[in-house]
Amino acid sequence: MTDASIKPSGPRRPGEAALASLGHPCPDRDPRDSSPHTFPDGGTWRTEIPSVEGPEALATVLKEAEALDVPVHRVSQGSGVWMLTDAEISEMAGACAERNVELCLFTGPRGTWDAGAGTRTPSGGAGLRARGHDALAGCVEDAVRATELGVRCLLVADEGVLYTLHRMRTRGVLPADTTLKVSALIGPVNPASYAVFERLGADSVNVPSDLTLEHLTEIRRVSRAPMDFYLEAPDDLGGYVRMYDAAELIRRGAPVYLKFGLSKAPAIYPYGAHLRDATLDTARERVRRGRLALDLLARLGAGDGMSPPGSRLPGPLNRFPDETGTSAAAATPEGN
Repeated sequence: MTDASIKPSGPRRPGEAALASLGHPCPDRDPRDSSPHTFPDGGTWRTEIPSVEGPEALATVLKEAEALDVPVHRVSQGSGVWMLTDAEISEMAGACAERNVELCLFTGPRGTWDAGAGTRTPSGGAGLRARGHDALAGCVEDAVRATELGVRCLLVADEGVLYTLHRMRTRGVLPADTTLKVSALIGPVNPASYAVFERLGADSVNVPSDLTLEHLTEIRRVSRAPMDFYLEAPDDLGGYVRMYDAAELIRRGAPVYLKFGLSKAPAIYPYGAHLRDATLDTARERVRRGRLALDLLARLGAGDGMSPPGSRLPGPLNRFPDETGTSAAAATPEGN
């Protein structure tokens, strides 16, 4: 038996034993880097399939997930509530409820698709944010419509929209168990900004996939809000493939949603039937990428700690006080 064939107990680093046998040992992990936080169910990670753009794409994802035995906690859509009919939203909500999967839909107009020229300049202008009162109103309209049709997770790309929807939630205009997810398109890149998103009402925050492992540890020192992280990012978000970082992303970033994106894939937002074949093909491949990630975690002995299927709520988080001066820390119910 060689040193390289000895399997260590507990999680290991990729290539750890083989490299040690050649005189290249991995540095010891610093336990102070480990996140002290979990989801309220005790899990440290969940899974998400992004870019699920309609009922047919959802059916494809659910079928492939069953075939490949990939547990899915959340599916998210990027084109927006306004790109779906009531019947399509109801069908998606029903299918997700049947499978105990959280459905997350994007809200309202965003700067890259409206008449503003700033986003088309080299500086990018105001980016994805909602421009003017009418764009804010469109996001609110989408949120009310989606929740009335059974959707309980909303994706936002604007701080003002986030805080507005959070206030609507605390006042009962939106259901109390609605969760608000910050888009990767405006993801924070330092611990202070991450904490601000949490206090504005975010229940999970998508950070850019180019953040280092140390950056995740820095964030976890100031915030326990769940993190969304693309293990493989779409090309317009950098195209990064962080598969071998999965175990460390969980250790440092927990509680975290591992998102199975896809690089070298065609853009499909805003979705329509003209993009059907590409959307269904990439939906299947995103699930396969999830299977690859789960297999890797299992080989490294790091596959434990996944939240039970159906878990979705983040537990109590830190919020800015509302107008009455009362903290809204418990605005989002604790539990699964």
